[in-house]
Amino acid sequence: MFVLRKLFQLSAVAAFIFLVSFLRKLETHEELQGQPRVGRPRDVSVGNFSWSQSGKKISNSKYDDIFNEEADIRKAQLNSGRSNPLGATHTRVMVVPRMKDENISWIADELPDLDTVIYVANDPSAPLHPPKNKGHEVMIYLTYIIDHYDDLPDIVIFMHAHRWTHHNNHLLGHDAVQMIRRLSSDYVTRKGYVNMRCEWYPGCPEWLHPKNAQESLAKQEEQVLSRSWMELFPTHPIPKALGQACCAQFALSRERILSVSLSQFIFYRDWIMRTPLSDYVSGRIWEYTWQFLFTGQSIVCPAEHVCYCDGFGVCFGGDTEYRDFERLRQTKEGYERVLRESRTRRAAGLQMGEDGQHGNNNASVIKGDNDFASLNHLEKQIDALEEEISDRRKAALERGNNPENRARECGRYWEGELRS
Repeated sequence: MFVLRKLFQLSAVAAFIFLVSFLRKLETHEELQGQPRVGRPRDVSVGNFSWSQSGKKISNSKYDDIFNEEADIRKAQLNSGRSNPLGATHTRVMVVPRMKDENISWIADELPDLDTVIYVANDPSAPLHPPKNKGHEVMIYLTYIIDHYDDLPDIVIFMHAHRWTHHNNHLLGHDAVQMIRRLSSDYVTRKGYVNMRCEWYPGCPEWLHPKNAQESLAKQEEQVLSRSWMELFPTHPIPKALGQACCAQFALSRERILSVSLSQFIFYRDWIMRTPLSDYVSGRIWEYTWQFLFTGQSIVCPAEHVCYCDGFGVCFGGDTEYRDFERLRQTKEGYERVLRESRTRRAAGLQMGEDGQHGNNNASVIKGDNDFASLNHLEKQIDALEEEISDRRKAALERGNNPENRARECGRYWEGELRS
């Protein structure tokens, strides 16, 4: 009888513990999922995520289960990709963060058929605006995903508001319009996550080192990255290095976005809003963190010729041919720098002679004639290189129009099916 009574008591205690645990999980689920999500408009700040005045995290315990429970499922999802059948089309939306005074007329003028969602970061009265103007484009990218998690298009392209910038690919004229027009939808659906910039520098192959103890004005985020990583990815060890091509412009497939739970996206945006880190530093941390969130890899640096060929249809024939082209382009840019500097020096020298600061003797005249001949020769070399570069680029664009060429150059098996 004593044994039975003890067993009954233990069973009751176990049942009570199970019931309390179940109710706590249910409470957490309702807190994260039951509230209206930020969008149309939804504004949510969830959880017991907080810091002391010194910036040290006090508590983040409610999120531990979220990250642990989804880890195994997510590993399988990140390794998956798909290619659509012959003739398939994709729905695409471009998300653009802008400041109130930025001119974005190029989007409507050049891409009238592309669906766009434009958030105004610093105008709370705008139809679309983030809950807080912090973290640069990160806040708006996350807000769009939270707003549209239930009705995403096949592909989402996250771009900045400026059309021409060094952020963009030089082979496409640093032009956002050309990049968006030529972006292969099939490439995005196969990869899941695609950085819109192909050039490695800056960002690849390793850019941020979380355990680097030296301060750097160029990489201010590096000093706080270890602590931030533990807050953002508590179940993942701090990587030795983070790397991807700059500059926070990328495309995602719907499947890859959905591989991350809505609760996590809300958590990440909540982190941006609450962190004591500055607008600049919090945004810079994410510039080299997106690739981990959407691929599970701390370093994502595809070969430049593969990115250009498979991603944008600019195919030189292989890595060797691409590098040859790059050497030509860099040689031309070097000649152009020399030409500019020589012209500046020559103009300064002539001005000094006219002002009577130096005698205009025969030796200086002869030297001036020699300089003129050298500059003329340099101009001819630049023109010849420009013609060669233009011809090779044109041939690369034509080669990239053939899907079989893209597949073979990038090491994909070709079965004759059409790929976009």
